[in-house]
Amino acid sequence: MRFALLVMLAATICAFPEPSAAKEVFRKRSLYRDILVYESGGQRCMKFGIHDAGRQSCISLSNPERLVFDYTRMLLGALYINPNPRRILVIGLGGGSVPGALQALLPAATIDCVEIDPAVAEVAAAFFSFQPARNTKLHFQDGRVFVKRAAQKQSKYDLIILDAFDHMYVPEHLLTKEFLGEVRTLLSADGVLAANTFSSSRLYDSESATYSSVFGRFFNLKSDNRVILATKGSLPTRESLGRNADAIEAQFRRLGTGRDSLLSMFSPDVKWPAGTRILTDQYSPANLLNGGRY
Repeated sequence: MRFALLVMLAATICAFPEPSAAKEVFRKRSLYRDILVYESGGQRCMKFGIHDAGRQSCISLSNPERLVFDYTRMLLGALYINPNPRRILVIGLGGGSVPGALQALLPAATIDCVEIDPAVAEVAAAFFSFQPARNTKLHFQDGRVFVKRAAQKQSKYDLIILDAFDHMYVPEHLLTKEFLGEVRTLLSADGVLAANTFSSSRLYDSESATYSSVFGRFFNLKSDNRVILATKGSLPTRESLGRNADAIEAQFRRLGTGRDSLLSMFSPDVKWPAGTRILTDQYSPANLLNGGRY
């Protein structure tokens, strides 16, 4: 199997430009990347690469519990499909916003969080107040390697979140049909996959076709980013989504989201041109197709 990127640069990324005026708080060159922490506009943010505009994670300095980015709120929309996952896998740590929110919402859940760069976890703890809960375990390794080994152990998860980015985009070996097939084997019967991607990308159609080839129909949530929500079986009805949303509305409100904003984003109607090429381990030119996105 050919991997054009052998190393997973695991973190979250949001498609917002960096504020022009920022106070640098911390800078470090890790084994894998430059990590910069800065403050601007009442937020503290992490980004990879000194000159790149993308921000991997941000918190509000006045209300750290409130989720800043739309994509983090959309990822948690997976709980409208399965509101009580017992075992959770998160690939990509960043500042810890997503696993931190899951720890608060689901204190009894067991969470495996995969991050290749130990320096990212150190920064998340020092500057973004992320601390693994008793039931949370950090794994410092490549996301695909973890998935393969988990499949060999026949592990099952009720919720899997794919949130792995480098400073540009999702590493291409985490975009392919083969990888998504491996992820699918880890889902329990009522498990949910939530994947963070871009809402505007030259890869958009190929990503859609690739996810469909593995999961069939999926929910497409779009804002500044695009979140794909997929299951092993048929998608739930609007009535089911609404009941689950009502049950956790009070908890979601504390995070700065809720059914009024999230439910309207759930769309199963995703279209792409006939003949769109599926991304595979032999064909996954992510850097070429995604170039010039901005």
